[in-house]
Amino acid sequence: MSRFTHFLAVDWSGAAGERHKGIALALAEIGGGPPELLTPPRGGWSRPEALGVLADLGSEAALIGVDLGISLPFADHGAFLPGWAHSPADARRLWALIDEICADDPHLGAGSFVDHPEIAAYFRRHGGREGARFGGGRGRLRVTEHAQARMGLSPYSNFNLVGAAQVGKSSLTGMRVLNRLADRLAVWPIDPLPAQGAVLCEIYTSLAAIEAGRSAGRAKMRHRDDLNAALAVLGAPPAEGSGAIDDHSADALLTAAWLRRVHGDAARWQPQGLTPEIARTEGWTFGAL
Repeated sequence: MSRFTHFLAVDWSGAAGERHKGIALALAEIGGGPPELLTPPRGGWSRPEALGVLADLGSEAALIGVDLGISLPFADHGAFLPGWAHSPADARRLWALIDEICADDPHLGAGSFVDHPEIAAYFRRHGGREGARFGGGRGRLRVTEHAQARMGLSPYSNFNLVGAAQVGKSSLTGMRVLNRLADRLAVWPIDPLPAQGAVLCEIYTSLAAIEAGRSAGRAKMRHRDDLNAALAVLGAPPAEGSGAIDDHSADALLTAAWLRRVHGDAARWQPQGLTPEIARTEGWTFGAL
């Protein structure tokens, strides 16, 4: 897939509220140069504003990586929500269901989905509320998350909404965004790769950091010297500025450069374990092999 000319990495947030310091967008161009942060509106990005940026790229030759889970586990039980008669059959119908249930949640939040009287049983929530169908431990994992674990990463279930490492809130709010992008761009591998236009994929920023010479335990960077050393491994010039940097911005900058560096590797688009059934239900993390 060497047709891309723009590489956008998005560090996402599922936190409550309108604006989020945890959302960062960084862009790298095919011609080289350092990755650059997109300037957020005053007070930080809102999820609807970030959605607008992604929608505007729909006709561009852009590869967009978003740091969230694009679906829920399915392969382990043959269903997202096993035992519930209304469990969706594939990822796109899952996104639509979440967006429908959460239609009145402000700021593209997803609280109504996890508070749903029948769906709540599948989640681990704050206050010691572990649903009877959560599954214990780290919770249910997708096939791609098992692949991440084999690469030395520590994935958590998208059904887990507790703790600093939880990704469930980001993933559920992100699925609302994906539903609203349905007619604007392709989402790999749920959609086949199109001959033109933008493609969105799931990323794991720690994977990019490991490939840039960081260990899994040192994936987060909070100083530009560390960021620039990692960028150099990827063949990218130093990012603008000096001194301290927040880890969300560093993640986005590094991952934009990483997408530019590795997007032409055919193996990234054909990982072992990715079947047509997995593609349409669970999706995959770009770079998880």
